[in-house]
Amino acid sequence: MSDKQVTIYSTPTCHFCHMAKDFFATNNVKFSDYNVATDLEKRKEMVEKSGQMGVPVITVGDELIVGFDEDRLRELLVA
Repeated sequence: MSDKQVTIYSTPTCHFCHMAKDFFATNNVKFSDYNVATDLEKRKEMVEKSGQMGVPVITVGDELIVGFDEDRLRELLVA
């Protein structure tokens, strides 16, 4: 498992956010989860990092992933 810091910006109703969190749980990846539906400060941070409002936005170390890209996450975290 990777020791990179993993953060997900998500909303409670986002299907792909749930898929990403399930992926993390299945692969024993520790992560910080920010609900950008209610946390305006984290929403602003997410938009500044990604340039958009779509979720999920996932950071793995210095890497930024917009959406649930399982192949890319596997590459960064499971390999």
